[in-house]
Amino acid sequence: MKRTLIALMTLLVTLFIPTTSHATTGSVVGCSSILVSKTVTKGISLPCLDNKTRVIYQAIRGPVVVNVFGSWCEPCNQEIPHFLDLQAMHKVSIVGIDVEETNMQAGRNFVMKKKMTWPILFDVTSITRGIFGLGVPVTWFIDAHGKVVYKQIGLITSTAELKAEVTKYLKIKL
Repeated sequence: MKRTLIALMTLLVTLFIPTTSHATTGSVVGCSSILVSKTVTKGISLPCLDNKTRVIYQAIRGPVVVNVFGSWCEPCNQEIPHFLDLQAMHKVSIVGIDVEETNMQAGRNFVMKKKMTWPILFDVTSITRGIFGLGVPVTWFIDAHGKVVYKQIGLITSTAELKAEVTKYLKIKL
């Protein structure tokens, strides 16, 4: 009886502890952790970089920071350390959208090399240009209702800048 009670309590505790997705060696983070509205069924459907799931961009709910980047983009490369710092805090979700890669494997290789441990969607056809515009990097801050509360067009120059934007626009104290 005592063992059963302990096992049950352990199970219940683990169900309510937030988990973070971390890439294992040789893999990318899956996209099942992206919070989405199940009622949104139309929009731009993007494959996850792990090639196992798809996510409708318009269904993403926050609070979340969505960063649109390309491995070929030097400013994108410059801001990755700031996103790594933010991710290490485990206070806000990050979703990446990799655009204009030569192929999905090139995107995977880049993400693993840079140790990006958040879900990354893959825009193989640049269909998101209609939403985000032509240039990268672009970072959007999306609230719990799916509303874009702030758009950062261009380079995020520091972790302090990124943290300040998360606090100001998503109301998350870091």
